[in-house]
Formats: sequence, C-alpha cells, structure tokens
Amino acid sequence: MDFWILLTGSLAAVSCAILGCFLILRRMALMGDAISHSVLPGIVVAYMISGSRDSIYMLIAAAIMGLLCVLFIQWFNNRGIQSDASIGVVFTSLFAIGVVLVSMNARQVDLDLDCVLYGEIAYTAWNTLQIGGVDLGPRSVWLLGGTLLLVLAVIGLFYKQFKLCAFDPMLAAALGIPAALFHYLLMGLVSVATVSSFESVGAILVVGLLVIPPSTAYLLTDRLGVMIGLSAASGVAATLLGYLIAIWLDASIAGCIVAAAALLFAAAFLLSPKHGLLAAKLRHSRLSRSAA
Repeated sequence: MDFWILLTGSLAAVSCAILGCFLILRRMALMGDAISHSVLPGIVVAYMISGSRDSIYMLIAAAIMGLLCVLFIQWFNNRGIQSDASIGVVFTSLFAIGVVLVSMNARQVDLDLDCVLYGEIAYTAWNTLQIGGVDLGPRSVWLLGGTLLLVLAVIGLFYKQFKLCAFDPMLAAALGIPAALFHYLLMGLVSVATVSSFESVGAILVVGLLVIPPSTAYLLTDRLGVMIGLSAASGVAATLLGYLIAIWLDASIAGCIVAAAALLFAAAFLLSPKHGLLAAKLRHSRLSRSAA
C-alpha cells in the first residue's frame, strides 16, 4: 500500500511541478489555485447526472469548468479588471456555487468537501481498475500516469513555444507564435492535471504542488530546463518526506506533503547560492567591507 501511495503522490507531483514552472514564470501562480477550486461545480453536476464517482463525465465536466474559469478571468482582464482581482472574483464565486450544490444535494450525491479538499490518497490502493476481471492496479495511478504522459508529450512537442511565451509574449507574437493559443493550451493542461488529481490527492495538495516545488526550483537556477527538473525532483522529495512525516505524526498525508514542500522551499530560500537569504547577506557584508 505504501508503494501505491508514494507512486500516486509522485505522479501528481511531477505533473503539477512541470506545469507550475510555466505558471511561476508567467506570474500566474494563483491560476492553479483558481482552477483547482473552480472545477468543483463541474464535479458536482457530473455526480448528480451520472450518480457515480468513477464516471468519465466527472473528468470532462470538471475540465470544462476549469477552462471556463480561465476564460472568465481573461474576459475580466480584457475589460480593465486587475489580474489578481479577476482571479479572486472568479474562483471564489465558482467555488461557492460548488459548495452550495454539495450542501443541497448531499443525500443524492456521494461527495463531500473533505474528499475534494484533502483527497483520499491513503485509499488509492483499494480503488482499482479492473478490465475483464483482471486487476490492473489503482485507478488513480493509471489516470495520473496518463496525465503525466500527456503533459510530457505536449510540453516536449512545443517546448520552444512555451518557453518563449513564458519569457517574452510580445516577441513570441512578433515571430508569429500564437501566444493566446499556447496560453489556453497551458491552462487546459493545468485543468486536466488538477481534475485528474482531485479524488486521489485533493485540491489542497494540487495547489501546493503547482506552486511550491516550482518556486523552490526558481530559487536554485536561472535555466528553464534545469528548473523543470529541479521542480519535479522537489515535488517527489516532498511526497516522500511528507509521507514519512504523516506516518510519524499520524496526520493528514496531503497536509504533510505540502508542509514538506514548504520546508524544502524554506531551505532553498535560505541556502540558494544566488538568490538565498544567506548569500544576500554575505554579498552585503562584502560590499560593506569593500566600501569601508
């Protein structure tokens, strides 16, 4: 069981860490938070229609809601509303609608907010995929594995375009690269990664993995390729460390993984050779001595 929990967390961590790098570089870190909360109405509606937590309708409806969230935010931005205000208005409104739907249909729908926020990563080993009577292992591993392959395929095929759009969208547009298309493609991948992680790891862990490991990697390098690798490694390390902490404290696995990711970020913030707090103090001390 420990193996499946760690594998599930690691697959989610790598997918989110890769996409999170581009969100960080584009100063859109809160977009992952917005999407992860805004898909709740889609999940509830899909459960109400299908009556099943394993239905493909849940994945499709939630992904659609994630894309609608992005479209609404962009629509408000184009009409003069500041980016952070647009994100706050859209995701809180959609999440509130989802909460109302859950509370109104709690008896008809096998869904609760704890499942959405914290996930059920400890029970992934029991929710298996069976085809023709053959047990193929946890369903979440197949779903998250497919998501990771999709992320790797899209980012690998269009790496140069994503990179240029992240660093200089104006130059990308001047070179004929459809920056808007790659913006929505990135947001679509974030929606898919968020939705595929919901039942197993929950919204809290998804948000943490989208933001904290990429932020850690950002402090350690100035090269995008290295940043992506370090971000993925940080996400996997946080999963392993967080699971050990959860066992030791008998606490929430998702919460401990996010806390472990925060500890790794704190270490990078202090010890990074270029951007770390200690390095900055050493540079300031050297400048003071040279000026004296």
